[in-house]
Amino acid sequence: MSVQLGIPQLREGGAPDSGSQPLPAAPPAGVPARRPTDAPAGLADRYGRRATDMRLSLTDKCNLRCTYCMPAEGLEWLAKQAVMTGEEIVRIVGIGVNLLGVRELRLTGGEPLVRADLVDIIGALRQAHPELPISMTTNGVGLDRKAAALKAAGLTRINVSLDSLHEETFAKLTRRPFLDRVLAGVDAAWAAGLGPVKLNAVLMRGINDTESPSLLAWALERGYELRFIEQMPLDADHGWTRRNMITAAEIRELLSEEFVLSPDPRARDGAPAERFEVRRRAASSGVSGGSADSTGAADSHGPVLGTVGIIASVTEPFCSDCRRTRITAEGKIMSCLFSREEFDLLGLLRQGASDEHLAERWQDAMWLKPKAHGMDHVGLDAPDFVQPDRSMSAIGG
Repeated sequence: MSVQLGIPQLREGGAPDSGSQPLPAAPPAGVPARRPTDAPAGLADRYGRRATDMRLSLTDKCNLRCTYCMPAEGLEWLAKQAVMTGEEIVRIVGIGVNLLGVRELRLTGGEPLVRADLVDIIGALRQAHPELPISMTTNGVGLDRKAAALKAAGLTRINVSLDSLHEETFAKLTRRPFLDRVLAGVDAAWAAGLGPVKLNAVLMRGINDTESPSLLAWALERGYELRFIEQMPLDADHGWTRRNMITAAEIRELLSEEFVLSPDPRARDGAPAERFEVRRRAASSGVSGGSADSTGAADSHGPVLGTVGIIASVTEPFCSDCRRTRITAEGKIMSCLFSREEFDLLGLLRQGASDEHLAERWQDAMWLKPKAHGMDHVGLDAPDFVQPDRSMSAIGG
């Protein structure tokens, strides 16, 4: 893999960033700028959590323009030299795995498939870490051409965003007529053995919310694992409102029209999705209501068809058991998806810092991880919540 190191970070039209300040000048009140020497090992924070799940963005670019993520005209992309090279990605992942206790890697974007060296990066990561679970989140456009190569390179499994099975609705949400390409990509991932294939769906009020039962039925019939995600205030247009968001409770109610949900007996173990076993609702049962604990004798509704997950970051947050650390495409550490502070790792790497020094800076950054939603209290509807400047595509999901 050919790379060039020592290139200053540069955003299009901007000035170089030396990366000499990996931590903010003023940490939260009462919090030391550096992690205490007696703090737990690994990527621990002040609230007793430890990050073992690494989300790393390969690019900020995307070939869709989803309404809940990007403006119609797109965003100003990072300059090529600002983005981590393949070699830099492999080194940063190695620091996380070998020195800081990272046990799982998710590659994100933007859209990872637009990166020409994607297969090479995955191959290098697999060679360096033979046992590391490596997954990837993608919109699926172009996946049909690369799924087999990704599997051969060492990708473990894949998540595909799929908000609708109807061409017009899909085009309205993504501003692109690519549903057939996405579906081809999902099928190719399954055929290549990138399972369990997981599908991510964001429900938008008045657009695709009524499709939720049929989307779940379609996924169950094919053996895919569907996860519904509450829309989060991470859209570039800053148009999110809680009033317009479809909540987890509403999702369960919508699904209850055709299905009975019961809690998955497997431990959640820090996963963002709360999982439910799914059974077909018996037509004569007379059971109503969408809550998972109101299903009564679930066995009377027949066998378990599969599972469904609901990620309720807004209304039923799971911040107290968050185990994620994020690296943006230009090598910035984000301790929380909603953080407004970022800590430069790539700048230090390009200045010649040792792995041990980079690990220490990473630990310092994670020690400052907020309690929830970028704050030291829970609540996306709190009066002091401020939406991050970056959209989801620029952060890396």
